[in-house]
Amino acid sequence: MKYLHTMVRVTDLEASMDFYCKQLGLIEMKRKEVPAGKYTLVFLAAPDNPSAQLELTWNWEPEEYSGGRNFGHLAYEVDDIYAVCQKLMDAGVTINRPPRCGHMAFVRSPDGISIEILQKDGSLPEQEPWASMPNTGSW
Repeated sequence: MKYLHTMVRVTDLEASMDFYCKQLGLIEMKRKEVPAGKYTLVFLAAPDNPSAQLELTWNWEPEEYSGGRNFGHLAYEVDDIYAVCQKLMDAGVTINRPPRCGHMAFVRSPDGISIEILQKDGSLPEQEPWASMPNTGSW
């Protein structure tokens, strides 16, 4: 058995691509437009891990989705959690659970999907502003 991908439905493909690609750093692996079904599938992956993919499903006819937190979360390992969180914050993304311990943070996608960011190889030494930053909202 081989893990293929996780699928999440998105309401705004452009905003989702901006978040997952420009802000988180994933790359587009494949895109499939299905006019008969009125939807688009976009497969994304981390540059160093192309086999573990995220499938964004965008239905062309607007739908309202609920979930986000009850979906669980996506998790990505990074080389420098502080640099990633700073990049996200600079792009206007709320750091819902800051990396106070230098190991774990949570943010949310434009559709409310919880994203866990984990420091590769353990934890970095605690540093400000992260060490004293409170949680914001739910994660």
